[in-house]
Amino acid sequence: MERTNIITFTGNPLTLIGEEIKVGQVAPNFTATKNDLSSLSLSDLKDKVVIISAMPSIDTGICELQTIRFNQEAKKYPNLHIITISMDLPFALGRFCASKGVENATTVSDYKEREFSTKYGFLIKELALTSRGIIVIGKDGIVKYVEYVNEITTEPNYDKALEVALTLV
Repeated sequence: MERTNIITFTGNPLTLIGEEIKVGQVAPNFTATKNDLSSLSLSDLKDKVVIISAMPSIDTGICELQTIRFNQEAKKYPNLHIITISMDLPFALGRFCASKGVENATTVSDYKEREFSTKYGFLIKELALTSRGIIVIGKDGIVKYVEYVNEITTEPNYDKALEVALTLV
């Protein structure tokens, strides 16, 4: 399924592929690739509060800010499991994490199967990248918060996502 006029990039409308995820849904399982090339599945985090921070590419300023911010939050709140996901190759994510000291949040790549991006409706058709947004999943596996950032050159609402997540731990 394609959705248009949901998001823009510098004011230009883009098409998202996949069903829009909604609060109250069971979070679809997906598998992505960690920096060491091993796999991480959402099912590995059963019974944990999970924040998924989705972004287009670690090599952009807003994505860098988003990743660093959630890494800082993961250090403050060890009961939250924070995943940052993009289409970046695991090598690029690993290089970024090493250079910026990102060691509290887990960075993963959706480059292989694009499972997260399609199952959660974050795949940008025109760019073949993951759109920017945040998903909060409770210990029960139910989606508690969703944000598709309207203009992908802007930051997500970190505070709202954390507010929801912290009520679940």
